[in-house]
Amino acid sequence: MHCYFDSGSIVIETANNNLDENVSELMTFDTRINAWRAPAYCYAQIITLLDNTRLDNQVFDSLLLKAPQTLDIKLRDYQQEAVDAWQENNHQGLIILPTGVGKSIVAIAAIHRLKVPALIVLPTIDLMMQWAGQLEKFFEQSIGVYGGGSKELLDITVITYDSAVLMMEYIGNRFPLIIFDECHHLPGAVNRQAAQMSAAPYRLGLSATPERSDGGEVLMHKLIGHEVYRRGINEFEEGVLANYDTQVIEVPLSLKEQESYRINREIYLGFVRQNQINFSSPYGWSNFLRCCAKAPNGRQVLTAYRSQKNIAAASELKFDKIWQLLLQHKGERIIIFTALNKLAYDIGERFFLPVITHHSKAKERKSYLDQFRDGSLNILVTSKVLNEGIDVPEASVGIIVSGSGSVREHVQRLGRILRPSSNKQAKLYELISAGTSESYVSQRRRQHQAYGNNSC
Repeated sequence: MHCYFDSGSIVIETANNNLDENVSELMTFDTRINAWRAPAYCYAQIITLLDNTRLDNQVFDSLLLKAPQTLDIKLRDYQQEAVDAWQENNHQGLIILPTGVGKSIVAIAAIHRLKVPALIVLPTIDLMMQWAGQLEKFFEQSIGVYGGGSKELLDITVITYDSAVLMMEYIGNRFPLIIFDECHHLPGAVNRQAAQMSAAPYRLGLSATPERSDGGEVLMHKLIGHEVYRRGINEFEEGVLANYDTQVIEVPLSLKEQESYRINREIYLGFVRQNQINFSSPYGWSNFLRCCAKAPNGRQVLTAYRSQKNIAAASELKFDKIWQLLLQHKGERIIIFTALNKLAYDIGERFFLPVITHHSKAKERKSYLDQFRDGSLNILVTSKVLNEGIDVPEASVGIIVSGSGSVREHVQRLGRILRPSSNKQAKLYELISAGTSESYVSQRRRQHQAYGNNSC
């Protein structure tokens, strides 16, 4: 019996095409090559079922990683518990920890325990470079970087989700260990292919907020393993995360804004009711756009929807409140979060502040972050780019000017200011326009244990 990797799948050739029934249930007979084939992620399960079978296994070329005998890391108790739980589950599964408590250290410890080539899949180039620096420091070797113009594959390699999807059919048998950081991205229709086409028998998923509105956790469990360890923000002792407070500030609309908001919202809601669109459904937004495309007044409705959202997100008095908070926290490191690129740039222009959006060039983004860390800049404005993963321990104040109803987004923004430093008291402000849908959106996105004891 001969087993090998082929373009994102596992192939088994057998005499007379016979295969154990339990194994054949996972595979399909491919008449083109006269052999059995299965998605690469089934490799671990197939090999386990073939445990006592004489097998010429040529899936992986190498299972050895040169690594220091010991790492210069002292794991905290929860990090040790997390790695132990993952190891006991055959080196598979999800570890759920809040932002700022060292999920990357857990992954580094996991790589060191297995000592096999590892691929770390990450959502952004910024995060990829951040990980590469950490890995190089602890493993005392060059780290492969694939993405953002770099195309180097080494025994430990960091790669973006986008590049992993494109490359996995070629490199899916190179890394026995695959780690998905911010693994809530994985269930996406495209991203999931990065896991499906990898033969890695050892898998680790990291996230602070794995829950998805579309039930994608089920697919995460299938492609990575079930949840093996979880610890929430309110379960950590003082010193692991900064002490923090959260505060919702209602800001009134002007009379002119109120009237414009009312008119546009009535047009939008009337259309939603008329077409019985349910936004609680995973397809609610798609249905809304489809109905707009078909309706004679669809363009007017879509314009009304955007207008009422923009009025609530960027009311004039919100700018006044931002200025008050900047004066109140003068000298502290502040991140201002928005959901809209235009609003981010408007704030930057109004207060002469640096802005980071997905339009920002990598060099410009790095320059702003470096200056923020060394104190040359005290304030950054961003639209979602800094939500995820970027290490900015100096930040102590967050101001949310606008955002979606996503619980994940809100927890991620809180996480940006929770990294501990001496005597740090973090503060997260949420500005919402009174009498608008932002009140409901705020309540929805604050449905997380992180807000149970610290909200005011």
